[in-house]
Amino acid sequence: MSHNPDVEVAMTTHNALPASAIVGVIGAGTMGAGIAHVAAAAGHKVLLFDARAGAAKDAYERTWAQLQSSAAKGRMSAEDAREIAGRITPCDALEDLVLAQLVIEAIIEDLEVKRALFANLESIVTPDAILASNTSSISITAIGAGLVRPARFAGLHFFNPAPVMRLVEVVSGLATATATIECLVATARTWGKTTVKARSTPGFIVNRVARPYYAEALRLYEERCAEPATIDAILTESTGFRMGPFALMDLIGHDVNYAVSCSVFDAYYGDPRFRPSLVQLELVQAGWLGRKSGRGFYDYGPASLNSEPEIAKVDPDVSPYEDALLAGDTIVDGMLVALTDGRTAAERARVAGRPVILRDLVLDAGSSSRIGFCASQAVSDDQISRFVATVSHAGKIATRLPDWPGLVGMRTVAMLANEAFEALLHGVADESEINLAMRFGVNYPLGPIEWARRIGLERVIQVIDAIFDITHDPRYRVSFGLRQAQEDEQ
Repeated sequence: MSHNPDVEVAMTTHNALPASAIVGVIGAGTMGAGIAHVAAAAGHKVLLFDARAGAAKDAYERTWAQLQSSAAKGRMSAEDAREIAGRITPCDALEDLVLAQLVIEAIIEDLEVKRALFANLESIVTPDAILASNTSSISITAIGAGLVRPARFAGLHFFNPAPVMRLVEVVSGLATATATIECLVATARTWGKTTVKARSTPGFIVNRVARPYYAEALRLYEERCAEPATIDAILTESTGFRMGPFALMDLIGHDVNYAVSCSVFDAYYGDPRFRPSLVQLELVQAGWLGRKSGRGFYDYGPASLNSEPEIAKVDPDVSPYEDALLAGDTIVDGMLVALTDGRTAAERARVAGRPVILRDLVLDAGSSSRIGFCASQAVSDDQISRFVATVSHAGKIATRLPDWPGLVGMRTVAMLANEAFEALLHGVADESEINLAMRFGVNYPLGPIEWARRIGLERVIQVIDAIFDITHDPRYRVSFGLRQAQEDEQ
């Protein structure tokens, strides 16, 4: 099932809070200020509170400056900017939120701190006010367990920056009432957001399903398959991701990204699927946290000399093969050219009885600008040169990789799909919502389940099984949900 987000936003919103309802936001950091901006832009009066003296006022001033900048750039009128800012009121005390009909918490990710806050807040607001946490990973059930009325408590997880990112995960704990979820979904839609409903499990949808994007890149680097710049280039230029995993981890901050990995790993009782990376731990220990510290996997200093992605050299005197061999599995010049199925080129050559070149996954044969490949030992230098010339003739860059199981793009997408099917199996969300969450929460070009169906579920299973057969690492175990889905297609 596919979703049209524009239709989704236009769906019935009879359960939404009216624009006259007061919204409280607790926490005046980047996320809290962003949520306040979103609610005020939707017409609500917003009460912004932070326990640190002066923080709410400072956040208001930053928001006002951002609104003025947007107006100066023609993104909104000066009048709209003034009206949005005029709806936000910094507060000095939690008690100032007494009339709020919805209160959203965006403070430190600490269970006990959040529990204490909501216990206090519950005694201040009216009995019918809805309470919500913006937590990205802490159990909604656990936060709400100490409340007198946990039925009115839920997760409302925005993505940073909140005024820009369209996705909101609406998360139900065990005690959350259906009416609470319906109201939050409808309200977020009136705020112009694309919503997905999730059950309270570690990482919800996005932070759980996205773990393999980082984990497989880190594992490939640990195995010395390729350097970060090459892996990033393949995943952006071949498979269409907006940003490569190493550049993205540098942007997020390795302290933050590593902490989330550890949190999810611990929450799943040490499941190998979520195992954190020792390479990333070393960066954290060195203080190389990414952009904010000036160095991570890449150097952001003024005289930085970062490595370039690997590019196979094109010999202008070599004739290319037919471009058709870049699309399907083809025998040409005595060798097999095929899309990877997870097995190494050496193994494919042994079975086929001929030399083998394996292509990595591309999102779209027409628009993808790079093709990763590997070759079995018996492929000649002339055959390699002609293959590279063929890629160049098609207007693309060729990157030769070592003979690695699953290569880079296919291995990453297969593992993302596997985790998505595992989340589906556990009832975290339905298939359409998982696909929607990954497209709008982290800007994936396709939802991972949709992507797996496009590749072919049988192929995805083959890839993961092949990696497991080589590594015997239990992180590469195919989800029963994926196997079930493949059987249902037969």
